Amino acid sequence: MARTEHYHDADAPKANSIVVAVSVFVHDDHERVLLIQRTDNGLWSLPGGGQEIGESVAETAIRETHEETGIVVEVTGMVGVYSDPGHVIEYSDGEVRQQFSLCFRAEPISGTPRPSEESHDVRWVARDELAALDIHPSTLLRINHGYEERREPYIG
Repeated sequence: MARTEHYHDADAPKANSIVVAVSVFVHDDHERVLLIQRTDNGLWSLPGGGQEIGESVAETAIRETHEETGIVVEVTGMVGVYSDPGHVIEYSDGEVRQQFSLCFRAEPISGTPRPSEESHDVRWVARDELAALDIHPSTLLRINHGYEERREPYIG
């Protein structure tokens, strides 16, 4: 299913749903962040996705990271809560979702990066390489907050 992200766009369609979603900021011993190139829009992003019934949000973070990247992680903290009503995601089936994402901090435990049905490419990216990638501003905000290692999670 195709998706289009609208970010503070006056012409964006109105949201008709909110779904609990997670994203995961994982970096390796070289301070490189784990990113995927999404199959639905081609953008580079943190791994993540929607919570399923019967799992905690931390379990969602672990499952989605492994499914999309091949990397098993341990959740170690919270980067922030991202609920900007000016950020909506339009899907080809008519759903227009207001952003609601919990971004977790995690450490890699095992695995080798590999693509999946949801990711064309998966790689560890150095901070100075981020500008060369097509990354949505809302994702870049999460990445920057992840690198800041704030004492308190971002709430916005």
